[in-house]
Amino acid sequence: MDDENKVKKEETEPLEATRAIGSEESQAQRSDPVEPADSEVLEFEFNEDGEEDLKKTLKKFRDDLKVCKKEKEEYLTGWQKERAEFSNYRKAEDDRKAMFSESMRERILTKFLTVIDSFNMAFANREAWEKVDENWRKGVEYIYGQMNTIFEEYGVKPIGLVGEVFDPNLHQSIELMQTDKKELDHTVSNVIQKGYKLGERVIRPAKVSVYEYREGAK
Repeated sequence: MDDENKVKKEETEPLEATRAIGSEESQAQRSDPVEPADSEVLEFEFNEDGEEDLKKTLKKFRDDLKVCKKEKEEYLTGWQKERAEFSNYRKAEDDRKAMFSESMRERILTKFLTVIDSFNMAFANREAWEKVDENWRKGVEYIYGQMNTIFEEYGVKPIGLVGEVFDPNLHQSIELMQTDKKELDHTVSNVIQKGYKLGERVIRPAKVSVYEYREGAK
């Protein structure tokens, strides 16, 4: 009989322990304060009697609206200013890049002008040039044509022709040639070295000799 009671006691002890734990958890849950999901913000004004004062509440709303409008204008003005500054910066940066690219192209093309000058000097004496071996001469002339084509593609054009009116923006006067023909006064008598323009900008003026009218000059 004692053994039977002992077995029953061992069987019931785990169950009672489980019930005790469940009871403690329930009490703990009941004792913990329950916080609301969202805390309520009171936006209304009240009078001394504890009643809602509509005039004060309306005035408060209006004051808050003025503050919001002021902040909105400040933010909008700041945003517009930053946007304008960024737009100006981007434009200036694009101009700087374009200017740098143009400057580099001008420097490279200017270096090749000396090569063109060498060709022009070789062709200047046509009689001597015609005596050069025909196959070699045609090869050189072909290379010269290729270089001129490249210059044209990049917008490089030669300037300086005999008979042009002297223009200090386009020509560099090397010598004066006396003439008794008044109509030739201040015109180009001879092109010593061709000049070149890149677009509308002169990258090298033409070196020329210029007629100067003098009555009775020969």
